Amino acid sequence: MIPTEATPPRMREDFAFLGSPLVTVIIPTFNWSTVLPFSIGSALGQTFRNIEVLVVGDGCTDDSETTVRAIDDPRVRWINLPRNTGHQSAPNNEGLRQARGELIAYLGHDDLWLPHHLALAVAALAGEAALSYGITAAVRPDGSVQFMPPRFEYRPGASPPPSSIVHRRSMTEAIGGWRPAAELREAPDPDLWRRAHDAGYRFTFVPRLSAIKLPAQWRRDAYRIRACDEQAAWFQRIREEPDLEAVVLGRLVASAGGASAFRLLRYSDLLREVVSEAVERVRFRLSDQSPAIFFGAGKGARLDIYRKFKGLPPADARARDEADGPNESGKEQDPC
Repeated sequence: MIPTEATPPRMREDFAFLGSPLVTVIIPTFNWSTVLPFSIGSALGQTFRNIEVLVVGDGCTDDSETTVRAIDDPRVRWINLPRNTGHQSAPNNEGLRQARGELIAYLGHDDLWLPHHLALAVAALAGEAALSYGITAAVRPDGSVQFMPPRFEYRPGASPPPSSIVHRRSMTEAIGGWRPAAELREAPDPDLWRRAHDAGYRFTFVPRLSAIKLPAQWRRDAYRIRACDEQAAWFQRIREEPDLEAVVLGRLVASAGGASAFRLLRYSDLLREVVSEAVERVRFRLSDQSPAIFFGAGKGARLDIYRKFKGLPPADARARDEADGPNESGKEQDPC
């Protein structure tokens, strides 16, 4: 089921008369149209509704524009860059340039939000904080789940997933937006959070699970296969299971030590115990990755390593691949 009408007709009419939105949702994308109805649907399904959704293509050449325009909601707008840049930095910056909201939220095109994500973030930013982030459940291809970020208290160099972040637009207006990945030794997202922190902006943690991440860098050839079965399944669960947050947290508690995990703890302490176990699993699973990803990688090297695994050409060869459509095997395997 592809949710082309996530918003009821009367509600769509009401939004047509709203003024400037409080929150601008930026969804960067590149040639993976099948996942867009689910990420966009999870944004439109938020309990906080005063939003605009900017879907920004990184030089898309597939049917992404048609897919987005089929979603009949005045809050959704399609933007496409004239050429592919190879990373979400440029689409995010274009979204920042065209944003009307005072607050900026990022959502990966293959990720989803639980309905309370924006409401909690907006409430968290009612005070002096400039950036909020919550808990993200990162789902592996085998269905196992781990928490992100590994530390709830922000430290420079840490990387809360962009899909968990909401920040004041004034913050990036002051410090600058996303830097190009090819110019950095670290990924552009931890670079941006570090610069904001170094500039004195206050971060606040929201102790709730509010985002589901299905990382393409954990799914070999994801951009060649272009499947959306996982997104469809999680979207359906978000719609049909009001206790999904508790269910996912419960699975993590159970995997973190069985009965010993059910000691009488404060909620925050319980989550920290679960995360400490998840960190050890992450360290083990990363141990067989290319050392260049973590040690001594030159500028842009990490980007090309991840692009190759995900089924994309190296950044310096991406122009040759811009016109390629989904391969035939991808079409056959795509259940959407």
